[in-house]
Amino acid sequence: MSFDIQITQLKLLTKLKKKVQAILTSQAKAAHKIGLTPNIVSFIGLALALSSAFAYAVIQRQPLGILLATILLLASGFCDVLDGIIARIYQMASVFGGFLDSLLDRYADAAVYGGVVMGGLCDPFWGLAAIAGSLLVSYSRAKAEAAEIKMESVGLAERAERMLILAVASIAAIFWLPALNLGIMLLAVLSNLTVLQRTVHVYNSLKQKRQKS
Repeated sequence: MSFDIQITQLKLLTKLKKKVQAILTSQAKAAHKIGLTPNIVSFIGLALALSSAFAYAVIQRQPLGILLATILLLASGFCDVLDGIIARIYQMASVFGGFLDSLLDRYADAAVYGGVVMGGLCDPFWGLAAIAGSLLVSYSRAKAEAAEIKMESVGLAERAERMLILAVASIAAIFWLPALNLGIMLLAVLSNLTVLQRTVHVYNSLKQKRQKS
């Protein structure tokens, strides 16, 4: 009986995933029709992230301000997904485009966490730890892939997961302000744990390569 329930759940998740992909594809096609390129969408995403950071920093401790910051954060995340879909559908992917997208994402992450810290919405120590962990998650992947070590799906907190955690914590903070500090603490722990996981993965991968050679 439980096996049948699991199969049903998997089918529902598959259908949901297909619907989401269809919606994103239609949005990507609409964006392309009005002349948006992946790089332009990436810059729009950065602008939204900077606006989110400003809302966190300036509209301090006000429920509507935190809500606005959360909406802008999610919109920025949507752009981060959209630029990749446009590049894939219309074969506009390039090495420089991937580099630029990753670079802008790092600025966006640092700005948003910095806005939370400047707004007094979290403990500065945990905020700085979250910023460092977030940047090092990306850096560790880049260095590993430069050494021809695959890093996809290695670690608990990649960018999508981090944005989701921050968004959920922000929504909770509308009703209970300390929730955002707890969310930043969780992000600091998980992001730095991800760096540790990737470090171990690189060490083991290099060790295996040496043994084979």
